Amino acid sequence: MIGPRRFATMLAFPVILSGCVTGAEYSSKQAGFASVADKTAIVTTKQAVWIQNQNQARSAAAQVKSLLARKKTLDVEIAVQIALLNNKGLQAAYADLGDSAADAWQSTMFINPTVSIGTTGIGTPELEAFKTIEGMITTNILALATRNRDVAIADTRFRQAQLTAAVKALQLAADTRRAWIGAVAAWETVGQLQRAQAAADAASELAEKLGETGAMTKGAQAREHVFVAELAGETAKARLSARLAKEELTRLMGLWGTDLDYQVPNSLAPLPKIVAKRDAIEAEALRNRIDLQVAKLEIEAIARSYGLTEATRYVTDLEILTGFETEREIEDDEKKTRTTSQVELEFAIPIFDTGKARMRKAELAYMRAANQLAEKAVNVRSEARAAYEAYRSNYDIARHYRNNVVPLRTKVEEESLLSYNGMITNTFELLADTRDKINAILLSVNAKRDFWLAEANLAPAIYGGGAGTLSAETEVAAASESSGGGGH
Repeated sequence: MIGPRRFATMLAFPVILSGCVTGAEYSSKQAGFASVADKTAIVTTKQAVWIQNQNQARSAAAQVKSLLARKKTLDVEIAVQIALLNNKGLQAAYADLGDSAADAWQSTMFINPTVSIGTTGIGTPELEAFKTIEGMITTNILALATRNRDVAIADTRFRQAQLTAAVKALQLAADTRRAWIGAVAAWETVGQLQRAQAAADAASELAEKLGETGAMTKGAQAREHVFVAELAGETAKARLSARLAKEELTRLMGLWGTDLDYQVPNSLAPLPKIVAKRDAIEAEALRNRIDLQVAKLEIEAIARSYGLTEATRYVTDLEILTGFETEREIEDDEKKTRTTSQVELEFAIPIFDTGKARMRKAELAYMRAANQLAEKAVNVRSEARAAYEAYRSNYDIARHYRNNVVPLRTKVEEESLLSYNGMITNTFELLADTRDKINAILLSVNAKRDFWLAEANLAPAIYGGGAGTLSAETEVAAASESSGGGGH
């Protein structure tokens, strides 16, 4: 027999253990977002907001309007800031952080006891003399005893959600920066083709006049005209690509309506004189990559879950039932009432299920998370090296086209034009040299674009938010569940 005092001690002990844990940290509507905003600001130097009511929505919309009105030609920094303020997909992603905070808050709450009351002897006069009232209060003391572990697991998942939200914000910032670079480079290509088109149109008109005088053959005139026609087709294709690139930027910034009347510059910034040296980029990435921190927290969460599984291996449901029973009798016209207390303990006897299967699943979940973390560390170092290699090499390539290829092609075209004017070379040779020069200029524009894209990829390689980060986050979540130009 277990006495009432001892049962009271058993019930009070887990309550005392858990009494120090509260949900104040998780109950705020902005719970955990300060950390997300700080991490985003460190990497992007931009403000991140979590919009949850009409006032906040109006404030963010006013900021976007102000940024758009400040400069009709958006630079890349303004574009990134608008995306962080206005992208609705990012706001939807922040809801996952709110869900995690609510789960952590719920874990700090005590389980509600179950109260049951019943009576007998009511309804028939014969039984009225023997009326019994029974009451029972039931609570799961195993859940109370393991409450601290549940709270710790929920807190780890909450910290994971904070980091995941920060990764998504960095992903949006990086995507917006890349989209802006792509749009500007596309319009620069259009500009180069338009300049070539103007020169080709002038040459075509001259060929037509020379043909009228008999100084140019029909074949030579046709070569001039077909070159102009082909160049017009290439210009139209380039203009379409530029418009589509701008639409991608528009989607990332979440703009619509009158906000669509913005422009991007006609050309990318020139190459810098020197490139940044990142000799310790691998160490920087291992120290700062947020997705790597998420994987480390996954290990921590699974380790805590493993400890909880081990603690409840044999007994998964342990309930204490306390109550009373009141009987009322009428004997010799005298009413007598007796009240007795009841204490019961209910639990499953592990005859068939000894918990080995659950322990095995917990062990495998831990092994999977450990291997995923090791793989992530290898990938992070490799991605950092690859990002810097692309940055350095694309700089050298772009500089080579700017300093060597384009000047040489320009010289060749100039000499070819002199020879053509002196009747030394024919029209076909001049057109070939002109086409080669145009191609060299376009290759130079593309090389400059590739350099700026590589420069934009350095921060994601060090902090997270690169192209492969979100898929990695999805894998972790799955494992957790199983466990300026005018008019541009």
